[in-house]
Amino acid sequence: MFGDLFEEDFSFISNNHCGRGKKSKPRESEPPAPRDFTNLSGIKNQGGTCYLNSLLQTLLFTPEFRGEALFSLGPEELGTLDDSRKPDAKVRIIPLQLQRLFAQLLLLDQQAASTTDLTESFGWSSHEEMRQHDVQELNRILFSALETSLVGTSGHDLINRLYHGIVVNQIVCKECKNVSERQEDFLDLTVAVKGVAGLEEALWNMYVEEEYFENDNLYRCGACDKLVEASKSAKLRKLPPFLTISLLRFNFDFEKCERYKETSCYTFPIQINLRPFCEQTEMDDSEYMYELFSVIIHKGGCYGGHYHVYIRDVDELGNWQLQEEEEGLIEEKALRDTENAKEMENPLAVLKGILSEEEVKQIPVDQLGQKLLEKKGVSWNKKYRKQYGALRKYLQNHPQVFQLSPDGNKVSLKETHKLLFKLDSHGQNLQSPSQKNDVQWNSEKNPPRPRAASAGCHWFDLNDSKVQPIKEKDIEKQFQGKESAYMLFYRKAQLKRPPEARGNPRYQIPEHLLNEMNAANTELQKKRAECDSANNGIDLHLHLSCCYKFHNGALHPSLSWKESVVDLTIDRRKTLGDLRQAVFQMLESWEGDMVLSIAKPLPAGLHLYQVLDGDELTLDGIGLADGADIFVWNGKEVGGTKVLTGPEHEPVVLNVLRLAEHNEGGKGQHFREAQHVFSCSTSLGQLLSALAPAGGIILKNGSGADREAKNWEVFHEEDMKETVRSVGLRDGCSVLILDSHDQSFVNVASGNLTAFTYDISWLQVKNFCGVEEEEKHVKITATIETVMADIKMKAIRELQLEEELANESCLRPVSGNGKLLSPVPEDYTVKEAELKMGSLLGLCRGKAPTSTQLFLYFMVGSDQNCSPEMEIVVEETASVRECLNLMLEKSGLSGDNWHLRRIDWCYEAGEALSQESATLKELNVCRGDTLVITEGKLPEKGFLKIPIWWLKPSSHKKHGENAQDQVNGITWKMEALQVSAAAAPPEPTHPGLDLCYAGRIEIAGEASLEDLKMQVRCSPVISVLHALTLPCCQEQVVPLPSFLRAWTVDSKRPGKLLRDNKRRLSDYRLGARLEICIEPLQEEENLGPHELLLRVQMGIPGERDYSDSRDLVWDISKECTTWALRQRVASHYCLPVDKIEIAKYFPERFEWLPISSWTQQISKRKRRKKQESLQSAPYHLKDGDIIGVKNLLLDDTKDFSTVRDDIGKEKQRQLALEKRRSRQERVQDPFFPEEKLPMKPRKPEVALSINVGVFR
Repeated sequence: MFGDLFEEDFSFISNNHCGRGKKSKPRESEPPAPRDFTNLSGIKNQGGTCYLNSLLQTLLFTPEFRGEALFSLGPEELGTLDDSRKPDAKVRIIPLQLQRLFAQLLLLDQQAASTTDLTESFGWSSHEEMRQHDVQELNRILFSALETSLVGTSGHDLINRLYHGIVVNQIVCKECKNVSERQEDFLDLTVAVKGVAGLEEALWNMYVEEEYFENDNLYRCGACDKLVEASKSAKLRKLPPFLTISLLRFNFDFEKCERYKETSCYTFPIQINLRPFCEQTEMDDSEYMYELFSVIIHKGGCYGGHYHVYIRDVDELGNWQLQEEEEGLIEEKALRDTENAKEMENPLAVLKGILSEEEVKQIPVDQLGQKLLEKKGVSWNKKYRKQYGALRKYLQNHPQVFQLSPDGNKVSLKETHKLLFKLDSHGQNLQSPSQKNDVQWNSEKNPPRPRAASAGCHWFDLNDSKVQPIKEKDIEKQFQGKESAYMLFYRKAQLKRPPEARGNPRYQIPEHLLNEMNAANTELQKKRAECDSANNGIDLHLHLSCCYKFHNGALHPSLSWKESVVDLTIDRRKTLGDLRQAVFQMLESWEGDMVLSIAKPLPAGLHLYQVLDGDELTLDGIGLADGADIFVWNGKEVGGTKVLTGPEHEPVVLNVLRLAEHNEGGKGQHFREAQHVFSCSTSLGQLLSALAPAGGIILKNGSGADREAKNWEVFHEEDMKETVRSVGLRDGCSVLILDSHDQSFVNVASGNLTAFTYDISWLQVKNFCGVEEEEKHVKITATIETVMADIKMKAIRELQLEEELANESCLRPVSGNGKLLSPVPEDYTVKEAELKMGSLLGLCRGKAPTSTQLFLYFMVGSDQNCSPEMEIVVEETASVRECLNLMLEKSGLSGDNWHLRRIDWCYEAGEALSQESATLKELNVCRGDTLVITEGKLPEKGFLKIPIWWLKPSSHKKHGENAQDQVNGITWKMEALQVSAAAAPPEPTHPGLDLCYAGRIEIAGEASLEDLKMQVRCSPVISVLHALTLPCCQEQVVPLPSFLRAWTVDSKRPGKLLRDNKRRLSDYRLGARLEICIEPLQEEENLGPHELLLRVQMGIPGERDYSDSRDLVWDISKECTTWALRQRVASHYCLPVDKIEIAKYFPERFEWLPISSWTQQISKRKRRKKQESLQSAPYHLKDGDIIGVKNLLLDDTKDFSTVRDDIGKEKQRQLALEKRRSRQERVQDPFFPEEKLPMKPRKPEVALSINVGVFR
């Protein structure tokens, strides 16, 4: 709180105790914590390895992977870790480290195991463990690495044995019934999440529903050798013992061009029957039953997050501490509450149940309401309408479940939901209407049986190092949300564990690993015992009374600190009697009574508190902490002086200030300061008598170091009975003592200071009137009420200058970078001038402005390199025009084609001072402002001054000619004709565009677009540009306004196309800084609101270039689809539609995006097609867009890019590198302020890899 206040001011306090306190023990030296009550071990996170930890725990709790497969491989096949550094040894490090890690997780008594050795065996040497990766990607890469590592061993087929399955895809010709078949292997199944209610529905869509080739989307049959109608389907041909399912929760938003996480509800069962999805369905139901045993959960978004895993303890290795009876009651109540809640809150299941029982295809909506009343005994309106609205509206809001007739009067359950509902509810024989191979989904034959409570059904949440038991119903919480299921692991229900594996973590672990873990546990127990002893030992500092003396209110060592203090280490669990005995043994020469008191070093010295009594109490029980100070004495006096103890007699160090006499205090300091020590029980009256025997008053500073007058309070007569502590005086507080002759500074009635010596400070004044070598500076004493004229006179005398200079000089503040700021009016006080004490002022030639005058800076144009900054003093009542004339006269300019603008925040010409008759004061122009003299006359009120650009049609650009060269050529021709634009362009032309600045025109704000074109048409500059850019035209004058096309200018490119010549300019709402680009046409044009203007250009075969672009007008009133655009472009070039490829150009990114239509697949589940529009993402087609065309008859390359695109991308890349390098330099600069640092970018995504040796 007080910084180094006491260290600097109190030399009598020893600093040797500053380093004392609790001993810091390095965390690495402490043994790992033992397992908690679950008896399961977690895995430490190395920084970003939660994805790895979740997958490793899943593999560990797959007993068949852990025991029958991995642990069955001995050193004779894998080698040993001791031989791994031998050059010729063939050691399979990854399986060995995985075995060792699994043994640690099963047997080592530690809360969490480390994966450092395992990740090192992966070849991760570039901090890969600190990066976040996808667990689905890791699953495939780790399995691949294990397969490669186990080549040539008995476990070479480990992964295939446990996880390998087969999917068969079939296409059946409807004419010849020929079956085309393709078989695919899989280690995990990837299923969709978006638009799907759950896992069963996703599997149904993938392996039950058929896709049909019909109408325009036909299939070429190899047997028929023609396009025919066909059906396509997929089935599971071979099921693995362990089924891994990856959920596609991450999608891409084409409108925002970013990834996002799908957080909608996605259900999955604990048990699932896969018979309906398999090719072979003749086997017993038990062959198709799978049970969930692991759920890897992802929390966060698609750019980062955290993984943890829910795991079923199949072998009952963990301790699940929940009472079975209580659990049964809770689950039964929860199930009943859930069912009641579902019925009360969500009528979806009720309506699905009613419709699934109906034999007819559709029933009237009114009849559905009547059946609901009969079944539930309550009507829809009474039970559900308040929460869900009308019944018909509710059905319309669930189109994925209910099928309404076109008139909305009849309803049915969609076929998929009908089948799934029957499966879940009744287990009846079901057959999908879309199935043609007589596959039946039958769960009645062998319905799933609930597992026994003792058959390994307990679940645990393994979250890195933390392990805790959970209930099976907690899995439902992971169906949806930001924290939701990401990978599912099922095991065949037929897989049974042997009785000897139950609760036996040592089962099937090799002997050498058992021995290693036993030795490691013995070492851990030894380290924990040593650490326990060290952790409970406390260091006490014994202060011996014979080495201390009492003075100035506190105890002080009479010898050195080392000689006055004896250190003692003791176990905190021992008693106070043990401590007393230990002290007696250390101090054999002690005579008389021995009293132990708690001591505490204070700024004033050592102070004593309570006496330690009760020999039977433990040291920990009485609160004796590590590093405590204990004073050993007789309990009465020290060195013959009685010592008062306890918090009520604590010494307090006060800073006592007095007004300094003449020549006292330091430079710029006008008070004397001293430190005094008082007991906190001392009254203010006693304190005043001690500090001011002749009488006076005491003032308290309430703000610490800030000693302004307003922060001092006077202690009144009634406060004199209060103690030092009760009035809030603490160590380091300041009090001011004013004797009777100093009390004129205080208004005792209000209790506040009217002035204070700290307000009497100094200012620095530097002489700028002489030559540079003679520049000197002096310090001038002043208060906040001192007038600037007095300061100037004092400075002139101190600098020994002529007093006549007072009439021809002024004082100007000097900024931190040395710039002279605006002169301060001489009638201002220091406070009015807003000067801080110690500020630097410059004494400069020139009269200071009065309080009614303004000192202004100005420049001609906003470029400081071309025009230096000048200064001027004007009356604040002067008009803008008068101020402008004075500035023009001083800068040597003439004419009235000028106006004034303010300088904006980036030091460029900003807002114009358009009211030239208004005074500077009325426009809030302040002292020290900077104005810019800008060329050009301001338009009259109601008029606009619009910059006009001329767009050269690209169809008249010579092949290979640079656009800038053409602009330069036009400029050269204009100079030859002695024609100039009305004014200089506001900014230089973009080098990659065909724009030429033509000047500004002044036009009424209510004028129409046609008026603007007429005025542009009559401009002599435009006439010359028209003749130069369209040499085929005989006339130099544009025939009609309809021969001109108008665009807005956006980032020095044509932006929005302005249509409708009769529309007023103000109706376009284009903003104040409007710039317009004019494009000449060879024929009249009047585009309608539904016509899109595109620039199409044909690719040159064999070259990465394009021919001249052409204007293409496309009517999009009917449709704006890919097919319609391809037809329009093909018609324009007289080519077949299927022989062209088209792409849109993005010039700001130098990229081409191919425009291709997708084939919409139509299944028997009739889904509404999403209307395609090229005006939406990702194309956002608009007027003026460039469309590249490839003629596939002459050029079959699909690359639309050009050499210019390569150059542009390279420039952008170099610019990005420069920015990154500059940002890194700023970050490394210790003086660069943190608040200016840019927002932290996302880390680049790096591919995950595991390095494996060659064992073939």
